[in-house]
Amino acid sequence: MDKKLYEEFKEILRSELVPALGCTEPGAIACAAAEAGKLLKGETDSVEIWCSGNIIKNVKGVTVPNSGGMRGIEAAAALGILAGQSDAEKSKDLEILSSITQSQIAEAKEMIEKDICVCRLKEDTPNLYIKVIAKNKDHEVQVTVEESHTNIVSRVVDGRELSGEKGEKKDERAEKLKDHLTVREILAFADMMSAEDGKELFEEQVEYNTAIAEEGLNGDYGAKVGKTILKFREGCSVKTRAVAKAAAGSDARMNGCTMPVVINSGSGNQGITVTVPVAEYAAEMDIDRELLYKALAVSNLISIHIKHHIGKLSAFCGAVSASCGSAAAVAYLKGADYSKICRTISNTLGNVGGIVCDGAKASCAAKIASSLDAAFLGYDMAEDDLGFKPGEGFVEDDIEETIDNVGKIGRYGMKNTDKEILHLMLGHKDYICD
Repeated sequence: MDKKLYEEFKEILRSELVPALGCTEPGAIACAAAEAGKLLKGETDSVEIWCSGNIIKNVKGVTVPNSGGMRGIEAAAALGILAGQSDAEKSKDLEILSSITQSQIAEAKEMIEKDICVCRLKEDTPNLYIKVIAKNKDHEVQVTVEESHTNIVSRVVDGRELSGEKGEKKDERAEKLKDHLTVREILAFADMMSAEDGKELFEEQVEYNTAIAEEGLNGDYGAKVGKTILKFREGCSVKTRAVAKAAAGSDARMNGCTMPVVINSGSGNQGITVTVPVAEYAAEMDIDRELLYKALAVSNLISIHIKHHIGKLSAFCGAVSASCGSAAAVAYLKGADYSKICRTISNTLGNVGGIVCDGAKASCAAKIASSLDAAFLGYDMAEDDLGFKPGEGFVEDDIEETIDNVGKIGRYGMKNTDKEILHLMLGHKDYICD
C-alpha cells in the first residue's frame, strides 16, 4: 500500500469514528435543532421538523438520551432547541444532549404538550434529510441537514442564506475516498498501520464501546437481549460472551443509557458491533494492543466498505455489514489469510444478507446477536474451506462483486421495502406531507 492511500484510509476512519450520545438519528435532529436554537433570537413559538422517512423510522421508537425517558422526534427537537440556546458552541456535536438539565427536560415536555414541536414527513429527499424551521413573532430560522448526521447544508435566517456556511466538504470528500476501499487494501492497511496510529484511531472506540456493553449487562435495559444470551446458552465461551456483550451495548444504547459510543457508518450499534466482539476475542487470546488495533482497522473498514455500497439509512440492517467486519477481524487475529477472510464475509452475506431495518429500537440488539452468530458461523465454515459457491444467489467468486451485489440489493432493490416498512410503522398517524 502506498503512503497516499494509507493516509486516505486514516482520513476515512477519522471522519467515521466519532463519539455520539444515544441513537444517532435523534442526535442528528437535536444537532439541527440546536443550530436553529442558536440562530433564533428570543423565545421559540413553533418548531417544524421535516424529515425523510428513514429518519422518522429510526427515531420513532427509540428513547432520547437525557430526556427523562421521552421518545421521538419532537422530544429530540425540543431538547436540541434548548441545548442550542444555552450551549451554542456544541451545536454540531452528536453529544449535544449530554449537558441537558432537569429544568430543560421539564421545559421540553411543556413545549411538546403545547404542540410547539411538530414532525412532518418530507418525501422525495435523500434518505438522511432533516429540516428544522423555528419561528417566533419576529424571526424565522431554517436549518437543513442532508446525507450525513451533522452535515448542515443550509442555514437561513429571516429568508437570507448565511453566506459561506453551505455544506461541509469533509463529508463529501470522505465519501469519495471510500470508493478506494477493497478487502485486499483494507488488510494491507491493517498490516502497515503503526501502533501510534492505531491508538489515535481506536483507543477511544474500545474504551467507550466496551464500557456501554458492560453497562448493558449490569443494568436492566430494553428487552435484555445480552443478559438473556448469557443466561440461557450453555457454557460461557468467548463466542457467547462476544455476542452477548455486543447485544448488551445495544440494549443500553437503544433504551436511554446516557453513555457515549464511538460510531461506525453513522451508527452507534454498528460501532459497538465492530468493536466489542473483537476486543473480547483479543482479551481471551491475550493479544497485545497493537494487534488489537490492527484487527479493529479490519472490522471498521470492512463495515464501512460494505455500508458504502448499501448507502445510508437503507432497509438493509447495518448489523449485517458490521458483523461481517467483526468476524473478519477475529479471523485476522487468528492468522487467517485473504482467502479465508473473504470467504467469512461472503458466507455471512449469503446467510443473513436480508435482515430488514424497521427502525432504531430494542430489537436492534437481537439483530446484532443474530448477525454475529451468522458471521462467526461464516468464519467457522471458512476455517474448514467451506462456503457458498459463486452463482448461488448473489454470491460471486470475487468478494468485491459480492459486496457490490449486496449494495445494489440494499440501495435499489429494498427501496419499496423501506417505504412499506415506514407505512406500517406510521399506521394512520397524520404525518403531514408537503
